[in-house]
Amino acid sequence: MTPDLSILVVTYNSRRLVAPLLQRLHDEIADLRAEVVLVDNASADGTASFVRQAFPWVKLVASAVNLGFAAGNNLAALHASGRHLLLLNPDAMPEPGALRRGIALMDGHPGVGLAGGELRGVDGSRQPSARMFPTLRDELFTLSGLAARHPHSRLFARLDRRWADPEQPAAVDWIPGAFVFIPAAVFRRLGGFDERFFMYYEEVDLCRRMKAQGLGVHYWPELKATHIGGASARTVAHARVSRSGSQLETWRMRSALLYYRKHHGPGATALLHALEHGWHRLRQLRAIWRGHHERAADFALHGRQLVQAWRDTRGGRHSPATPW
Repeated sequence: MTPDLSILVVTYNSRRLVAPLLQRLHDEIADLRAEVVLVDNASADGTASFVRQAFPWVKLVASAVNLGFAAGNNLAALHASGRHLLLLNPDAMPEPGALRRGIALMDGHPGVGLAGGELRGVDGSRQPSARMFPTLRDELFTLSGLAARHPHSRLFARLDRRWADPEQPAAVDWIPGAFVFIPAAVFRRLGGFDERFFMYYEEVDLCRRMKAQGLGVHYWPELKATHIGGASARTVAHARVSRSGSQLETWRMRSALLYYRKHHGPGATALLHALEHGWHRLRQLRAIWRGHHERAADFALHGRQLVQAWRDTRGGRHSPATPW
């Protein structure tokens, strides 16, 4: 019998996270028609062998190389047989009952191509869980700090929808890929994720393609998960992580350029690069003037990373060879 749900988990150095997650999933799917497909992206911490020994009921696919988030989920989907897919990060723990509710909601809304719920940190704080497509104006508001200073403004904080009531369901532009439901037929029809996005912006791109086909993207607050955020990113050696601790800066920069080039063209891509590079150059100069040499060095490093990301992607036209 065809499972109702295939839960796709892509891991990278996630051994310490997968045991509690897989135990929770084992309990949750005991009375569901569901399966778990786990793709391990060549972890160096023994994740694959640990899962193979401790959780033999999991469909394990051990990749010899790090495929990234997009290609890793595409590979997992090839091994999935469920009617719906649940993309679940190894650092995201669904609340009890969330999987059953997700299946019911997807079955009741056939026009929805992707849906997610509310993400909360381990301290209970709400994380941005439903967002709008980024624009150059939003980038400026984020860089300038206006979005952070005015979190309830529909203008300045449009991108993360912090002004919206998180307890109300809504049709949105895109949902972070940590905890999302997608009909398997829709995912296959769209060709899955664009694998040029090694990590970051792949779900934004997928949602744009869904909406172009008339499919809805929905936020349902009754679906909840606890999400650490950035757990795998912090295991990447010699990589600079954002101040929030959740993103690898160079990878984020590359994917942003690829996304803007694909959906907004070369002019917008060049403006995005100039905007972020110019802003950090101004902050570097101000830090030097104030004698804050450590901060100035940090801004200078950010600028060099931006220039390198531009070169790596040839201005958003080319995705570097994987793994990034």
